[in-house]
Amino acid sequence: MNWTNILKNLPEVKSPKEKKLSFNVKLKWTIIVLVAFFILANITLFGLEKNSLSRFEYLAIIMGTDFGSIISLGIGPIVMASIILQLLVGSKILNIDLRTEEGKKYFQGLQKIAVYFFIIFEAMVYVLMKGLAPDPALGGMGNWILIIQLIFGGLAIVFMDDLVHKWGFGSGVSLFIVAGIGWRLFTGFFQFIGTQGTNCLLDFAGTPCVGKLLVIIQAVINQDSTAALKAIAVILVTIFVFLIVVWGQSLKVEVPLSFDRLRGYGMKWPLSFFYTSNMPVILAAALAANLQLVAGLFETWLGHPTFLGTFSQGQAVAGLAFWISPFNLLESVITGSFQSIFLLKALGNILFYVILSTVFALFWVKTSGMDAESQAKNLLSSGLQIPGFRKDERVLEAVLSRYIMPLTIMGGAGVGLLAAVADLLGALTSGTAILLAVMIMYQFYQNIAQQHAVDMHPALRKITS
Repeated sequence: MNWTNILKNLPEVKSPKEKKLSFNVKLKWTIIVLVAFFILANITLFGLEKNSLSRFEYLAIIMGTDFGSIISLGIGPIVMASIILQLLVGSKILNIDLRTEEGKKYFQGLQKIAVYFFIIFEAMVYVLMKGLAPDPALGGMGNWILIIQLIFGGLAIVFMDDLVHKWGFGSGVSLFIVAGIGWRLFTGFFQFIGTQGTNCLLDFAGTPCVGKLLVIIQAVINQDSTAALKAIAVILVTIFVFLIVVWGQSLKVEVPLSFDRLRGYGMKWPLSFFYTSNMPVILAAALAANLQLVAGLFETWLGHPTFLGTFSQGQAVAGLAFWISPFNLLESVITGSFQSIFLLKALGNILFYVILSTVFALFWVKTSGMDAESQAKNLLSSGLQIPGFRKDERVLEAVLSRYIMPLTIMGGAGVGLLAAVADLLGALTSGTAILLAVMIMYQFYQNIAQQHAVDMHPALRKITS
């Protein structure tokens, strides 16, 4: 059996014939996928009786899904496949030369196989461990009816991600995350339907509201200073996290470049402080979410807690899940429920995100062609060089290494620290979610602005291609 041929012929979305798609075409397909995502997220699994995963709403945010829908798996299989392969390649257990075109294609093929495996595996785990339980009226086929629906939903997410990557802006993974976060932010501010399904606008003085802006108004009417202070703190923290991330995105190192054939003409190549952008914290947050989800599934399946975690009302109260799960430290201070153990948990949460984000940043640079060697080749092939240095790939690689490796480590640690601190301060939805939303939207803005500039001035294609 020739594995190389199998990997090359796996089903995928056909790439466009044009090297550069127009702005309108990319925008059209991005909107189509976004609409399809919201439609699928609102299609409940047929035959579902009990959704034990609904208590893990904060995990669904990171995984770009809505538990109980046909796309309950979300981006979980894609992220887990990426994490496993990056660890195998980074530790040299899998010896794949990602500097060659053949090596990159082989890696991408293995990643697709891993994604398909995790789709089937996670679909079976969710159902067989009673996270998503079928209606008993369906009999023995109930489990398989749910599993098949989850597999089709998982495949839909994979192909929509591929479609956005090839025909739209950015990646589908980022799009799905920011879509879910955006919707939850909107409801977090303006939701008027309470936890019991009651409309607080019909009885504003008596029925508790959920949306923070409505909570503030209601707290002022009822003279509840604690509730008002909590809601105001959440809004202020959300704004603070937003501003800090925007400021962090503006930090960059500019490397001077010159055209070897056009004397006197040059440009500056900006290397962002968050060199690997949001991918390290996406991987770290998704890994944390999957660990907590597995802990919750084991507790439901076995009927008793394990060392992985003990849960009460959807929140981890003991075990591994307790130490890596986010919690609102600021709210505990405001409400007077602060305990000394919270400081240890905060430290554990920060270390978890900082260390994992740094590790994933290093692996991501190697596997995505963002390392100094790959960038040196790209610059030389584009007719660019650093002024004052000999036009040699090894020299250019040595110079770029001075910038890229420190930025990779500091940026990975920085984005992990921001995510952990934002979670501890208790922003709307979660600090990690806000961080991801801002960074993803900033990326989308850059992609759209660059594409629009290229369409307006076709001569820029030679520089951006």
